[in-house]
Amino acid sequence: MTRTTASSVSRRRFLAGLGATGLAGLAGCTQSGPTVGGSDGLSGTVDIAGSSTVFPLATAMAERFEGQYSGVEINLQSTGSGGGFANHFCPGQTDFNNASRPIKEQEQGQCQDNGVTPVELKVATDALTVVVNNDADWVDAVTVEELETIWSAETTPETWADVRDEWPDEPLELYGPTDASGTYDYFIEAILGEEGGHRQDYSATEQDRTIVQGVEGSANAMGYLGFAYYTENSDAVKALGIDDGDGPVKPSLETAQAGEYTPLARPLFTYPARESLAKTQVATFARYWIANATNRDIVADEVGYVPLNSDEQTAQLKTLESAIQAAND
Repeated sequence: MTRTTASSVSRRRFLAGLGATGLAGLAGCTQSGPTVGGSDGLSGTVDIAGSSTVFPLATAMAERFEGQYSGVEINLQSTGSGGGFANHFCPGQTDFNNASRPIKEQEQGQCQDNGVTPVELKVATDALTVVVNNDADWVDAVTVEELETIWSAETTPETWADVRDEWPDEPLELYGPTDASGTYDYFIEAILGEEGGHRQDYSATEQDRTIVQGVEGSANAMGYLGFAYYTENSDAVKALGIDDGDGPVKPSLETAQAGEYTPLARPLFTYPARESLAKTQVATFARYWIANATNRDIVADEVGYVPLNSDEQTAQLKTLESAIQAAND
């Protein structure tokens, strides 16, 4: 039985209103991934920590895997990308770390010091989503420059009117992830720039559900989080279009896959430790995940992310098989 340690998070329903017709047009997505062999004799544990954004996808894969391999127990924690690397994966306590941004150089160094070799596997694409209260009828879209102004430590506007004159002279209430989150890191990279600092006078949390609740509870609130958490709560908060200079684009699976939802579409990763891949149950689960990473029923319909296309899947399987071979040499 999958053991998870995150508040009330298991599976994510795709609620963005795309429908079967829209999903059928997702290029490169297959109905189901390649199958993995029978479950006879496979047992043991698989320990996973890391990104809250990848957590619902990992949960969906783990539940299905355990249904096929009843002798395997998958222990899954939602700790944030950075928290997972620093406190669990790089010290050698977990077999995988999920991440919503690439591993950092200092994290690679920590892993190396502890004899852990991370193997980067892309598992999906996310559309990081900026949300406001449903009653915020004055705003349906925001420019990248306005997002930078709102969230930058250099500007720290206090009211909506400080950002755009026609917006109300009401206090900005901001909700977002902590600095242990890969979503936080990616937002800085995409919106604030490498030299930009993220303002700290906001309500920070490791739980995306808390961000939704905060924004839902105040007409003057704004927050940002992964697309899967928005789709589960699309009746509670409103997603903003993002204007990168060519007009506002709403987050969706199609716009993220087409490269239109810029700059907030991003790859999602899982990092198995090469050393852990010597364990049969770990290698088998890694193969299972990538084999099903093109499965739109799981990745898109249930969780709310863009699946890998067949070329991406082939590349990830090649990386994984090379790492498994190296682990067993």
